[in-house]
Amino acid sequence: MQSTSVPARREVTPLELFFDLVYVFAIGQLSHQLLAHPTWTGAAQTLVLYLAVYAAWAYTTWAVTLVPAEDPRTRRMLLTVMLLGLFMNAAIPRAFGDAGWVFVVTFLLIHLGRTVWLLRVGLDRRDQEHWRRVLVWFAAAAPFWLTGAAADGGARLVWWAAAILIELAGTWTAHPLPGRRLDSRQVGFAGGHLLERGRLFMIIAFGEAILTTGTALTTAPYEPMTLLTSSVALAGTVALFWLFFSRSEHIVRHYERTEDPIRAGRSGVYSLMVSVAGMIAAAAGDERVIAHPAHHAGITTNLLLFGGPALFIGAQTWHGRTLFDDLPRARLVALSALVVGCAVTPAAPAYLAAVVAASIVVTLAAFEDRRPSGDATAKPLSSGRPRP
Repeated sequence: MQSTSVPARREVTPLELFFDLVYVFAIGQLSHQLLAHPTWTGAAQTLVLYLAVYAAWAYTTWAVTLVPAEDPRTRRMLLTVMLLGLFMNAAIPRAFGDAGWVFVVTFLLIHLGRTVWLLRVGLDRRDQEHWRRVLVWFAAAAPFWLTGAAADGGARLVWWAAAILIELAGTWTAHPLPGRRLDSRQVGFAGGHLLERGRLFMIIAFGEAILTTGTALTTAPYEPMTLLTSSVALAGTVALFWLFFSRSEHIVRHYERTEDPIRAGRSGVYSLMVSVAGMIAAAAGDERVIAHPAHHAGITTNLLLFGGPALFIGAQTWHGRTLFDDLPRARLVALSALVVGCAVTPAAPAYLAAVVAASIVVTLAAFEDRRPSGDATAKPLSSGRPRP
């Protein structure tokens, strides 16, 4: 049996980084999916696909915190998930068309197969109990995925949205089953390793944002407006990068010393999920502005330009609040400014809306850069609660 006493932080292996390359492709596919369908329905479709892709990555990453990537069994699992993930992510643009079955079958093979694999590698009793419960919840959602693949049009979106809501509810509540409770403080795993993998995944999202800006720049006419909008897009991306990484070491230290890494890890997984979604939205908004800078911004472009950074900053603020008694007023002011900016600039030229959105984020990053860099105070360890 494998012990639950695992190191808080391990080196990320080259194979894990190689595995993440499949999700560079996925994030690009999702950005283009959102740009190709800039409607409420298109946004809902992109969100459902994103949540499925993110779940495939997050649960696989979590599995590698339990059975390290140096283990030959884990290497085989990661390579298998990579292959399936390549087909799953390639199906994203046509998932609501003729590739629905390709997307669902590969997703379920990853999700269910990886969980069954974990139950066969010799985890200790508590981890076995936890992953049996996870498998029950995944199996409960599977009929909704399969029914959606067999449906057409809007019905597919409804079935798949129901499936992803079941999975999100399971993750949020720690996959409860009737009459069975599990104290998350008794389940050990390499929380620091999960955090490091999350930070590297965030770099992938930033890389995709830069790639999206660069691709838009290559197809736009070379004139002063293109230079302005591209520079604004890059400035906003750099500011978000700074907000994410400049003060992350105190979070790392919390993961290393907490008695409840499961609680901290779940908070980190959720905040990362929302942050990456915000990056995808912001990158799509930047591409629209670079392509049509003089057009009215409109509601769609504004929701991407202002809503993307708001999701990103809001998720990071919530994560800090969850781990520490820390709720920076500057971030609340910035979130309010993004809401106001989105509301007042729909009729403005797109380039002006982009300047306003980027200015808010850059100002916040500059303000936080001047704050003292002392470690935030962690919440008392007794705040960890038994998870059902």
